[in-house]
Amino acid sequence: MEIPSINNIDDYVELLYEDVPSKIKASIMIFCLIKNSDNLEALLDHGTVMGALSRVLREDWRKSVELSTNIMYIFFCFSTYIQFHTVIAHYKIGALCMNISDHELKRLQSWKDDLRKKRTIMEGQKNQEQGIKELEKYNKKFQNLAVKQDQLLKVAFYLLLNLAEDTRVEVKMKNKGIVKILMKALETRSNVGLHIVVLSFLKKLSIFKENKSEMAKLDIINKLTPALISDDELLSTLSLRLLLNLSFDTSLRLKMVAAGFLPKIIHHLDVPGCEPVTLCLLYHLSIDDKTRSMMAYTDCIQKVVDMILEAPIGPINPELAALAINIASRKNNTQLVCEFGKGQTLRHLVKRCFKCKDGLLLKMIRNMSQHDGPTKPMFVNFISQFANALKKEKDEDFVIECLGTLANLNFHTINFDLILKKYELLPYILNVLKSGQCEDDLVLETIVLIGTVALDENCAANLAQSGIVQVLVNLLNAKQEDDEVVLQIAYVFYQMIWHEETRNIIISNTQAPAYLIDLMHDRNSRIRTVCDNTLDIIREYDSGWEKRIQMEKFRWHNSQWIEIIGTQNMDEDEEDLYDDVLPQYYHGDDFLLYDPSANGPMMVGENGELQPEYISEEALHEGIANGTIIPPGYVPAPYMSEYDAPDPRLLASQHDLDDYYQTGQPSYGRPSTPDYMGYNY
Repeated sequence: MEIPSINNIDDYVELLYEDVPSKIKASIMIFCLIKNSDNLEALLDHGTVMGALSRVLREDWRKSVELSTNIMYIFFCFSTYIQFHTVIAHYKIGALCMNISDHELKRLQSWKDDLRKKRTIMEGQKNQEQGIKELEKYNKKFQNLAVKQDQLLKVAFYLLLNLAEDTRVEVKMKNKGIVKILMKALETRSNVGLHIVVLSFLKKLSIFKENKSEMAKLDIINKLTPALISDDELLSTLSLRLLLNLSFDTSLRLKMVAAGFLPKIIHHLDVPGCEPVTLCLLYHLSIDDKTRSMMAYTDCIQKVVDMILEAPIGPINPELAALAINIASRKNNTQLVCEFGKGQTLRHLVKRCFKCKDGLLLKMIRNMSQHDGPTKPMFVNFISQFANALKKEKDEDFVIECLGTLANLNFHTINFDLILKKYELLPYILNVLKSGQCEDDLVLETIVLIGTVALDENCAANLAQSGIVQVLVNLLNAKQEDDEVVLQIAYVFYQMIWHEETRNIIISNTQAPAYLIDLMHDRNSRIRTVCDNTLDIIREYDSGWEKRIQMEKFRWHNSQWIEIIGTQNMDEDEEDLYDDVLPQYYHGDDFLLYDPSANGPMMVGENGELQPEYISEEALHEGIANGTIIPPGYVPAPYMSEYDAPDPRLLASQHDLDDYYQTGQPSYGRPSTPDYMGYNY
């Protein structure tokens, strides 16, 4: 066999202008030369080699798959070096490769259709022996062509993958339909080497949202099943990495779970080299609550716990910790963990937290401690460790998780007063709240802990006597924009208000009720709920605050109606009687919303007290709009027919108004002239 030589390059170029066999021979010789990277620049410096090769590929690629494959290999060798990409782009090899790949995939489908037709014809023949021989011969030919075609597609996609390092070139490929071509190759071909290149390319393309969306439309999830369960380690790893990129999309995550991928993915935790990407993928899947619940019916939780306990001394890797934290957020998952080793597994996990000072693992423990049921009492055994760590540990994140875990143990049977005294936590709590130098997360968790320990009446009394209520009021004023802090402080007041001693301190010695009144109308619904519940209790025990709370609730409930009434135009010479919001409607201790002498249900009772049936603003506007409520001074339009006229019984006559105002009213009450009612709606 002739040995290729760079000195014979001119002879090889001349062969490219002859028949197809000669062109194949020349392409083989040049390919052998180009395997040595030292010859790359020499071939580029030759004036005609690259031009001749690109011309032959463009003109004769349909004539021979072998010729096309050889020339593509030559350009592929150049594409491995980014400095030669401009040369390849000059000859437009990338676009040509895409056209060839698309054509070959269509040709494969044509071969399959022909094979199917021949099989149908053979089944209808009487002499099937001859038909079987012809079918076997054609099938063998088909298999040989398919092998050559797989090789061609493999080198073509690899060449395009190298060129796609330039994002501008990648965008052009996307516009020409590279995603659709790759998806078709993944679906119709079975060659492992080809699938590796295709998945590598799809993984690179999936970084961009547009490509990911197109893959989703082409049902990529179901088409990845063979690769995911493949025995080839590289192919299965690439499928996991592609799934990881796709898992940032919620709909695709749900499709993975619906397609039964969860147990297949969990299986890869035991495959060497697949553990990191598998943990990341499982973490993404665990973001969805439904998937976290499904993990309880697999061996995922057992494997994750084993990986934690068997990990080297020190904090576990973040991917494993993140997955464990998400798993622990489900009650049924926590029950499984606590059942492992008859409860000893939980003890080992807590021990590892403090031995390795692992804040992320402690976050998992904290999540586990939040679930009500048989598992929560198991954490009471570790109270001393968590309480002792608050003052001793310097890592603030670790301390935050200890605070959060203690705050989750909201049992009435726990003697929190003893815990605060034994571990001297009250000075620590006051220091955190007063210093102003602690992180917001630490302050928030400290407030949550106060809400928990306030369940104990003795503990709540000690907290109140220490002046912590006023500290919380000051903190509420300083952090009024932080809804979570405000909510937790309001909850602390709610817990303390149940105990007599702390209730007296809150009501008599602080302005906490006033702040709670202001928060009744907060935009956060949870804050409003807690404040309303707390104020309801205050109303029952303090008559002074009861009247003020009732007044404020009335003001808020009828605020728009009051605003409409209070902003009416008055005569220029009339004295402004409305300095406050409601004084013109205030009569003694009662609110008079309309003439008590009028017919109909009364809003004012016989004893002068206001009835609870207030008319809402919505009902008021609706009544005016549909004519069931007629404002005083209303004059029907002259064009109204007799059938459209309002019911005379619903109209207040001027005579009635004169009689009412002549009865006399206090100077601070309603206006003394009927002109006040002459406003317009």
